[in-house]
Amino acid sequence: MEHLSFDFATLWHNIVAMLVPNAAAPVVFSSGLFWVAFAIFLPVYALLRNRRTKMQLFVVAFSLLFFVRCSGWYVLVMLATSVIDWYVALRISAASDKRKRKMWLWLSLCCSLGMLFVFKYTNFFLHTWADIMGNNFQPLDIIAPIGLSFYTFRTISYVVDVYKEKMPPTRSYLDHLFFLSFFPCLIAGPIVRAKDFIPQIHNPAPVSAESVYAGFWQVMIGVIKKAVVADYLAQYTNIVFSNMAPYSGFELLMAAVGFTVQLYCDFAGYSDMAIGMGKMMGFDLGVNFDFPFRSKNITEFWRRWHISLSFWLRDYVYIALGGNRKGKVRQYTNLLVTMLLGGFWHGAGLNYIYWGALHGVGLVVHKINMPWLKKIPDNPVVSICSGLLTFAFVAFAFVAFRAENLTDTLAMYAGIFTNFDLAHVPYFIKARPTWCVMMVLILIAHFLPKCGYAAVQRWFVNTPWVVKLLVFVVVVQLVVQFSSADVKPFIYAQY
Repeated sequence: MEHLSFDFATLWHNIVAMLVPNAAAPVVFSSGLFWVAFAIFLPVYALLRNRRTKMQLFVVAFSLLFFVRCSGWYVLVMLATSVIDWYVALRISAASDKRKRKMWLWLSLCCSLGMLFVFKYTNFFLHTWADIMGNNFQPLDIIAPIGLSFYTFRTISYVVDVYKEKMPPTRSYLDHLFFLSFFPCLIAGPIVRAKDFIPQIHNPAPVSAESVYAGFWQVMIGVIKKAVVADYLAQYTNIVFSNMAPYSGFELLMAAVGFTVQLYCDFAGYSDMAIGMGKMMGFDLGVNFDFPFRSKNITEFWRRWHISLSFWLRDYVYIALGGNRKGKVRQYTNLLVTMLLGGFWHGAGLNYIYWGALHGVGLVVHKINMPWLKKIPDNPVVSICSGLLTFAFVAFAFVAFRAENLTDTLAMYAGIFTNFDLAHVPYFIKARPTWCVMMVLILIAHFLPKCGYAAVQRWFVNTPWVVKLLVFVVVVQLVVQFSSADVKPFIYAQY
C-alpha cells in the first residue's frame, strides 16, 4: 500500500511539474513533451468537434494550460486583455455617436498598447533616460509574456475591424477567448484576424482524412525546418555572434548568411507547424511564408516574408497613416514610419530600430526607382542578379536581429568588409562540411517549383499508413540525429 501511495504521489508531482513554468524546459512545438500532449489532445478534440461549446471549452482549457506552462501567471494579462477588448467591441457596436465610438476605440488601444509598452519597453525607455541624464540604471524585473506582441496585434485588429464595421462584434466571450488563445498561433503567430477566424468556429470546414494527413505533412516539414536545419545552423552562428573578434571576414559573412537562413527556417518552421495543426483541427490559418528568398526586390520580399505581420502593418499602420493617397512624399514618410514601428515591435533596442529603418529606406528607394526599373528586361540574368542583391540586403539587415546591440552590428559589418579573404573558403568548407551541405540543400529546396511540393504532399496523403509511419520515423530520426542537448525556443517567441 505504501508503495502504491508513493507511485501516486510521484505521478501527481510529475503532472503538476508539467504545468509549472520552466525556462530550462520550454514547451515549444519542437519539444517531445508538447507532442505527447497534442497526441492526447487530438482524439479528444475529434470526439468533441461537433459539440461546439464543449469543443471550445476544451480547446481554451488546453490553450491556457499551454500558456501557463510557457509564461505562468502572465496568463492573467491575456485574460484581462480579452475581457476588456471583447466588452469594448460591444460598446463600439452599440454606440451610435461617432465620438463615443472613437472614445471606446482609443480606450481599447491605450489598454492593449499600454500593456505592451509596460512589459516590453519600460526598461528601454528608462535606460535611455538614464543615459541622457548621466545616471546609473538598474533594469526593473519585468519580463514580457511569451507571445504578448502577437496576441496584442490580434486583439487590436479585432477592435479596429469592429470599429470600421468590417465585422460585427462577437456576442460570445467564449468565441473571443477561443480566437485569442488558440494555441497553434498563440506564441508566434500567424497573426490571424478575427473576421477570418471566428466564422470558422460557427461554420466549421469538414475535416477529412486527407486534410488531417496534409496537416500532418506540413507539421513534419515544419519540424525539419526548425529542429533539424535551424537548430543545427544555430550552432555556428551562436559561436560567431557571441565573439566576433577571432573570425575572418568570410567567416563573419557565413554567420550572417547562416543566421538569415536559420531565422527563416526557425520562423517558417513554427508557422508550418501552427498552420498544419490548425489544418488537422479544421481551421485555415492562412499562409505566413511564401518562399521569401525568391524575391527580386525588397517590396516583393515583404509580400512573402511573415505575411500576416506585413499585411497587418500595411492595413493598420501604413493605410491608417494615409498610405499612398496623399502624395509621394507622404507615401515615403508613411513607409519609413511603418517600418520603424515594425522594427520597434520586434524588440526594445536601437538595433531593431536600425533594422526597421534599413527596410524603410529600402522600400522607399525601390518605390522611387520603380519607373526605370520596370524598363529593365526581365530575363534570367536580371532575375538572378536582382535576387542576389535582395538577399544580400536582407542578410545585411538581419545582422542587427542577431547581434546583441547596434555596436556589435557595426562591428560585424566592419569585420566583413575589412578582413575579407577568399583564401578562407576551403578551410571553412573542410571544417564545417555538414553545415555547408545543409545550407546548399535548403537553398536548393527553396527554389524548387511549387508544384513539386504539392505533388509530394499528395503522394504522402495517398500512401498507405505503413509508408506514412516510415516517413514519420525518418523525420524523428533526423531530429534525434541533428538536435542538440536542449530544446531551443523559437526565435520569434521573444517578440
